[in-house]
Amino acid sequence: MIRILFVCHGNICRSTMAEFVMKDIVNKQGLYDSFHIESGATHTDEIWNGMGSPVYPPARAKLREHGIGTDDNELGVSEKRAKLTTRSDYAKYDFIIGMDSANIRNMNHIYGGDPKGKIFKMLDFTDRDGDVADPWYTGNFDATWRDVSEGCHGLFRAILTDPKYAKVLQSSIEDWDDEPQERGLIHDDFPRG
Repeated sequence: MIRILFVCHGNICRSTMAEFVMKDIVNKQGLYDSFHIESGATHTDEIWNGMGSPVYPPARAKLREHGIGTDDNELGVSEKRAKLTTRSDYAKYDFIIGMDSANIRNMNHIYGGDPKGKIFKMLDFTDRDGDVADPWYTGNFDATWRDVSEGCHGLFRAILTDPKYAKVLQSSIEDWDDEPQERGLIHDDFPRG
């Protein structure tokens, strides 16, 4: 199983959107059972008395606009609550993806560094540099959607083409009832949201 954790400051907008965009991508490829995907926060701003806030309504609306979190493609959006990432998460995940430079700094502090090279910035998987637009301050969920969607698709493409994960994915493809060629799993030809 390939394990991915998306991280932002509060875990109600950017990292949550990334979690569900990635779940949607792998689900549409028939690879949902080959992945474990979650998201977390570097701060407790959205966690009160041990209970995390739900997905921020405009973020949830943007997901629904793209067919994620709907009745026929819920993926757990309605149950999602903000949670804090902890030092123990470092050992649990293959990829830990921060949304911006501040997240990366905080994650390195929380995890005690990155000795295994698991920490990445979301836009590392795109052809542009920088941070994922933070809609909490801008209100621009379209820009955040673009950044998150491009980053998740780039991450999925990187995983599909990495020989390290080929065995995991090959065993999932072999479990399909039909032939892989019939399913059309081509790393550059999957739905882009």
